[in-house]
Amino acid sequence: MATEAAPTGLTARPRRAVIANLGCRVNQAEMEAAARLLRAGGVEVVEAEASADLVIVNTCTVTAVAEAKSRQLVRRLRRRNPAAALVVTGCAVAVEPAEFAAIDPSARLVGNEAKEAFLAELSELVGLRDLDDGEPAEGALPTLSGVEAVEPEDGAREGELPVSAPVGERTRAFIKVQDGCSFHCTYCIIPRARGPERSLQPEAVLADVRRALAAGHREVVLTGVNIGTYDGGWSERGPRGSHRRAACTLAGLVRRILAETEVERVRLSSIEPQHVTEELLEVWTGPGDGRCLPHFHLPLQSGDDGVLRRMGRRYDTAFYASLVGRIRRAMPGVAVHADVIVGFPTEDEAAFERTVAFIRDLDLAGLHVFRYSVRPGTAAARMEGHVDEGTKRERAEVLLRLAADARARFAARAVGATAKVLFETPEPDGRWLGRSETNVLVLARSPDGRPLENAIGWVAVEAVEASRPERVVGRLLGLVPRRPWPSSDAGRLLPVVTVPAPPLPSSGGCR
Repeated sequence: MATEAAPTGLTARPRRAVIANLGCRVNQAEMEAAARLLRAGGVEVVEAEASADLVIVNTCTVTAVAEAKSRQLVRRLRRRNPAAALVVTGCAVAVEPAEFAAIDPSARLVGNEAKEAFLAELSELVGLRDLDDGEPAEGALPTLSGVEAVEPEDGAREGELPVSAPVGERTRAFIKVQDGCSFHCTYCIIPRARGPERSLQPEAVLADVRRALAAGHREVVLTGVNIGTYDGGWSERGPRGSHRRAACTLAGLVRRILAETEVERVRLSSIEPQHVTEELLEVWTGPGDGRCLPHFHLPLQSGDDGVLRRMGRRYDTAFYASLVGRIRRAMPGVAVHADVIVGFPTEDEAAFERTVAFIRDLDLAGLHVFRYSVRPGTAAARMEGHVDEGTKRERAEVLLRLAADARARFAARAVGATAKVLFETPEPDGRWLGRSETNVLVLARSPDGRPLENAIGWVAVEAVEASRPERVVGRLLGLVPRRPWPSSDAGRLLPVVTVPAPPLPSSGGCR
């Protein structure tokens, strides 16, 4: 699929740039690489309302509505910046490049597969060079990404697609280890937008982790479109998304990260239930100084087996419930979050009630709720039995109340205990907000008034916040010192290493 359109006029170093994202944090975090790179080259990154001579728009295609909003955003930013070089990238461009070429023939369209090459080109344009060898810094964090859904407490209502600019996350780094998916769930356009699954080699991931640590990040979140298919760059595929042999498993990659870097906290992004293997649980609960965090995000999508089959999911409710039980036995107190899609075709009232009952029985720590939206080009769009919008909204409200109850109930369990918190942002009243190891939002004050951003501290949790029961408040007991770097190479922007990955005779771990 051709996604390179007419030249952009990107021949001179820009002075000011606008970077706008639509949709999930995959898009938001991918464009953080461009923002970091531009800032490092002396380019001012400004808000979308400001004028600029370079505009980059990262689009979304998860629903037809998202794609329409992407087109509207491109038009709006072009009107505000008629003389700017315009670059449009992301999933909507990968699926419907002609739509965006028609909006502005002068725009440059960059498909998902070309994003890294575009960053290398941008690096050269702004004159950013590695301090050691003078070559363009092509590997300037090109693979940082993230797949976390935006939760209601972050200010977005269910079903909305926030438009955002990169904010320069300084505490947590989203490290993309894998991209693409070949599962073809019947509601999902992502296999078409992102292509089949492929993995970064372990050396490239380790280089990204080291760069993130050198930049000051104290937690890494391993992410991907379908992270459980990670294979280290080579695998012999087995049934239902499994690998008979692989250059490296996800568990083996985590072992190497723990052994070869001084990372302080490792978290997984969303992982398919069938990919939480015994090997992965052994690594997560094994000798890692508690650095693997007790938090799993397992997409559910429906609590009705018939709906799951029509969605093309690769598990049933019995498997899902059994997995949650295994995780809790391995890690008492673990946080388990889920995704659910409401109003999928043929979801009748009985199926919805089974979903509600199943979610209640799971006793989750959190739940992300999405209304089904017809996406042309997917198998579900051709199904019979579509649910009317009013019913979908009503069912979504029921699940959103369950989600709020789940977050509040799990947060309340932290009261009376001590939490290890990574502080991220200041509140207007002077308190600092951070995330515990189980992803509970925790508020505390700095005893001496010093900023707590990027500090890890022990907090005695004393109460649930009265106005927001999904958050807790406590007293800071002390700060955790940063783990020492093992060598003098820590501060360098280490290059991404690309090494051919040959077939291996075994299936476990990494070579």
